[in-house]
Amino acid sequence: MKSAWLIGGAALALTSAVVWAQEAPVDLLPPGFDKPAPTPAPAPRSTQAPAPAPAQPGAPQAVPTQSGEVVQPLPQEQVPATADLDLSNLPTLEELEAMSTDELDELFGLKPKYDIPPAARRALERVGVLGAEEGGLPSASLARQPADLVRAVLAGTKGPLVSRWGHILLRRALASRLDAPEGMDPVEFATLRAQALNAMGEYGVSRALVQDVDTGNYSPALTDAAIEAYVASADIVGACPAVRLAEAGRDDAQWQMLAGICNAYAGEETRAQNDLRRLLNRTQDDRIDVLLAQRFAGAAGRGRRAVTIEWDGIETLSPWRFALANALGEPIPDDLLGKAAPELISRSALIPALTPFQRAQGAGIAAAGGILSSAAMVDLYSQIFAEEGAEGDGVQTAARLREAYVGDPAARLAAIKDIWAGGGDYAYGRVVLTAYAAARMPADEAYADDAAGLIASMLAAGLDRDAMRWAGVVDDGSEAAMLLALASPRRAQAVTDGELDSFTDDDDSAGQRKSRMLLAGLAGLGRVGDAEIAEYSERLGINLATPTRWTRMIDRAAEVDNRALVAMLAGLGMQGSGWDRMTARHLYHIVAALRGVGLEAEARMIAAEAVARA
Repeated sequence: MKSAWLIGGAALALTSAVVWAQEAPVDLLPPGFDKPAPTPAPAPRSTQAPAPAPAQPGAPQAVPTQSGEVVQPLPQEQVPATADLDLSNLPTLEELEAMSTDELDELFGLKPKYDIPPAARRALERVGVLGAEEGGLPSASLARQPADLVRAVLAGTKGPLVSRWGHILLRRALASRLDAPEGMDPVEFATLRAQALNAMGEYGVSRALVQDVDTGNYSPALTDAAIEAYVASADIVGACPAVRLAEAGRDDAQWQMLAGICNAYAGEETRAQNDLRRLLNRTQDDRIDVLLAQRFAGAAGRGRRAVTIEWDGIETLSPWRFALANALGEPIPDDLLGKAAPELISRSALIPALTPFQRAQGAGIAAAGGILSSAAMVDLYSQIFAEEGAEGDGVQTAARLREAYVGDPAARLAAIKDIWAGGGDYAYGRVVLTAYAAARMPADEAYADDAAGLIASMLAAGLDRDAMRWAGVVDDGSEAAMLLALASPRRAQAVTDGELDSFTDDDDSAGQRKSRMLLAGLAGLGRVGDAEIAEYSERLGINLATPTRWTRMIDRAAEVDNRALVAMLAGLGMQGSGWDRMTARHLYHIVAALRGVGLEAEARMIAAEAVARA
């Protein structure tokens, strides 16, 4: 790198999609980075065997075998010869009999910190689930970045992203096997990533990430993030290692319910039910939560205590109720599901205990946000179609999806359009569903009026080469043509003034948002001239060049070719509930930065998505 770049310091904040940083700049690169030290010459190899190191008292010794091999014994924890116990406050015999195994272990210092043997414990380097050879980012991507910057970026990611493709990119970055930044505790780094994944609704990926850290290394914050991921994915028993071994410092009602469930599955059914019964007696407003916990804990024992779940009087559907009811197969009333937040309903798409019909309720929301792929959506509706005697909206959608793949092109197009029309507030999930069916449509002038929708559907699944078949069919300056101008893998010529003029004149979107996003996307990809940028920026009332602290950061991250930092900053700038929260200036800098670090495919898909969904 020719020069170090300056960044904002300790903290970032996101307000109305604008990111702010502290005033004091610090150097991003470490001292001497522009003057790398020469590689040291290798030391001459000795032909003499090294003398054995003196043995440490109490350390395991290597044992020679009859063949002369040396077998290294497994490491063993050193246990003090005497326990430092305070005998002055020992409980009475009655109190001891009333204690659970966990309470006794904690009292006498016998509670294990680890649930795996020493030889199987994992290091805290390169925590993650996606290696560089599997499409993840290089492990050292953030190792030399300031800890305060990475901490601020991750902590500032507190909600879903407006862009499906931006979500996919950020998920890949957060799930990569990464070393912690210099000066940051690896457990804190894992915690921040898990919290960001939870905020995005990626609970399954977050659960896999926290599982890459041994429970004995959990901090209270990582324990909370892990439990949120387990509960949201309806994997209640999966949270038990964290509940039983990690130090959380919690005693709230949810923690007590989890402790009761985990005690039951550890073989202490009677103790668990007694604890949950006492909790039920102390609970007034949320009794159904404890009843669900009792039902779940009862499945662990031999006894079958009847627990009746009554939804009468329940006004809200909390994440705990949603998770426990789905895990138990307990039907949730339709009126509660209708009032639930979309982010909560989307969780059902990946809960394996639910039927395909139940998972379809949240599949469209999950697909629109980037959680589900187009192939996963097709698989889901294929299962619904295979169910004999089934009825409902999901069956009708599955039947229309089959028609979108068979028959003559006109009938297939009609089926695709029917699927789009049934999406409601999350119609873009249906656009994702039909991506492969749209790719099978012939590029014919007879269907040019629907080309923009078909192209947008293909690009939702990244099928850019299939979409480019329409390049010679659509009219210049149309929405379909401009989507292809953004998505083309190899576009040599720039978009002309006439094409921009035609598109802008026909743009009937609110505030001409499509035209604004088109100009920003083309400028970020370098596919429009400077004269056109100046002319249409003035015409549309936007300024792509005005800098902010966030734009300076992402531009500088691109200059030093740091993909991980660019991806995380892009996710930070794309938070919001809809594309009306995204500005053309933010889109321009995101697309330009992604293109600058070699992520041009993601840049093209984000730019095209912005025009299609604006």
